[in-house]
Amino acid sequence: MEVKIGIHAVPRELVVETHSSYEEVERVLTTAVADGGVFVLADDKGGRVMVPADKIAYLELGGAAQRRIGFGNTL
Repeated sequence: MEVKIGIHAVPRELVVETHSSYEEVERVLTTAVADGGVFVLADDKGGRVMVPADKIAYLELGGAAQRRIGFGNTL
């Protein structure tokens, strides 16, 4: 799943590919915001992204995009 994180005073959003479910990401974000802590998200490559919860402007959750191979769309 693709997760886009908007951070206050940062012009570009942070994009993370993760194996976590929608519910898990929502739970971790809700807990981090309630505790005033750090939002931690594991990425597909075994790394972790850590963002202070009070700096998060928005979170956009989307499905995994299919990568296209080739030079054009064939139907």
